[in-house]
Amino acid sequence: MNLHRVPSWSSVLVCAALLPAAPASAGVEPVLVASGLSAPLRVTAPAGDFRRLFVVEQGGRIRIVKDGLLLGGSFLDLSGRISSGSERGLLGLAFHPLYRRNGRFFVNYTDPQGNTVVSEFAVSSNPDFATPGSERVLLRQTQPFSNHNGGHLAFSPIDGTLYLGLGDGGSGGDPQNLAQNDGTWLGKILRIDVDDRDPGKEYAVPSDNPFAGRTNPRPEIWAKGLRNPWRFSFDRSIGDLWIGDVGQGAWEEIDWQGASSKGGENYGWRRMEGFHCYDPASGCLTPSLTLPMLEYAHSATPPRCSVTGGVVSRGASVPEIAGRYLFADYCSGEIFSVRRLGNEVIDGRNHRAEWVPAGGGRSTA
Repeated sequence: MNLHRVPSWSSVLVCAALLPAAPASAGVEPVLVASGLSAPLRVTAPAGDFRRLFVVEQGGRIRIVKDGLLLGGSFLDLSGRISSGSERGLLGLAFHPLYRRNGRFFVNYTDPQGNTVVSEFAVSSNPDFATPGSERVLLRQTQPFSNHNGGHLAFSPIDGTLYLGLGDGGSGGDPQNLAQNDGTWLGKILRIDVDDRDPGKEYAVPSDNPFAGRTNPRPEIWAKGLRNPWRFSFDRSIGDLWIGDVGQGAWEEIDWQGASSKGGENYGWRRMEGFHCYDPASGCLTPSLTLPMLEYAHSATPPRCSVTGGVVSRGASVPEIAGRYLFADYCSGEIFSVRRLGNEVIDGRNHRAEWVPAGGGRSTA
């Protein structure tokens, strides 16, 4: 695996680029889409559905904004099946690429014991309501601590496989070194086929997974060395994968994987935090590690603390940011964007002054 080596000026470029700058996208303005939601943390919609937005509330409900109005009731209410608060709750939602035909969608939540559950549900005869009794559990993962649950789900635009992210199990500093342990799903991104089933499983392991046919590393593993890949996304135009991996105490990072990747990347945690050694404190860098596309420091004004990975903008209605990867920081409320050039990022921008309304900031969830 190639080591992503970064020119000596790159970390300086990133830090400087994320400072406030003059507006560069004057045609982009924030618009209030809906209010009255409780701890919203995910917004998505089935392919081809241009009338509705599905909003995941951490407390367990999926709400629908239809034609600009928040509907009463819930598309699905799992509040009685989950644990919630802090980093637990209903954390992820993804619609099957053929949802318009099959009505299947997938969620990621923490159960009453705090363990991760990934399940499939089906829509009812009323398209604005799911069938609560249709749950089919695909997999479960015991969580040793309450934090770092990951929770994101996304289908590949290339082959329709489902990717899901799991944090390192929690606490601080990955005390059990689980992100580097090939015998667990923790600290990994998994890749599974939800349209088939292997014996004894509710899904199939794709035959081209990097560890398919093995038991250690576990065959579902697509990438490892992640602390808490809270949000990741595919560039829907070319299929590249962008991963926002939440850092420990000093550095946040964005990892990148090209669409042609065969998987198996090791993004470094807990050996490294961003471009820096974490454990061990020196001599951590080896050719087997894939370095981040970019990092940023907590030491800033306002203070930063936790990256929320975003998306590559491809919407025709906002050409000012077309092709830019957008992401944000949870503590500062800043919204950033960059462009990719090969294995580097360029033209970094901080959009807080432009896009965050006066008095606005992060959710209190």
